[in-house]
Amino acid sequence: MEWYNEPPIWNVQGNTITITSASKTDFWRETHYGFIRDNGHFFYQQANKDFMVEVKVSGEYRDLYDQAGLMLRLDEANWLKCGIEFVEGVQQVSAVVTRDYSDWSVVPLPDNPTSLWMRVHRRGTAVEVQYSLDGTQYTMLRLGYLTPVETVNVGIMCASPEGNGFSMKFEGFKINRL
Repeated sequence: MEWYNEPPIWNVQGNTITITSASKTDFWRETHYGFIRDNGHFFYQQANKDFMVEVKVSGEYRDLYDQAGLMLRLDEANWLKCGIEFVEGVQQVSAVVTRDYSDWSVVPLPDNPTSLWMRVHRRGTAVEVQYSLDGTQYTMLRLGYLTPVETVNVGIMCASPEGNGFSMKFEGFKINRL
């Protein structure tokens, strides 16, 4: 795996990746806010055709928009990020699909859970985002169009758009061919 915007602190130990994000980092394009940010942290490898990617995410969220989860990325204008995003003291399961312009969908989570499991299925041009509070029962958050290009970069992402960085842990990251 390799980094796009390597964070200041990170470590890989077995199937656990710990990261402390840098401040003022994000992935976003244009919509509503009128700016482009492409300086979030993304630890990835290439995957092609149809696959499923999953990971368990835990974080010490504290500042507005602190975020951690999965990312599928063709380039700076075509990507998906999904996971936890911290908004007004509440962890939100979040998905942003970007095709030149970013959109954003969120669902507030009960009681700010310790961990969240994220899963993305890619089938052709479609991506299906699912989440779980227990790693067993998954709920669909989003079904969207991404790109017809077969090979994309796939991995974990994190960012701290408003804060000074935060610590997080990713466990069991894996990509399975479908």
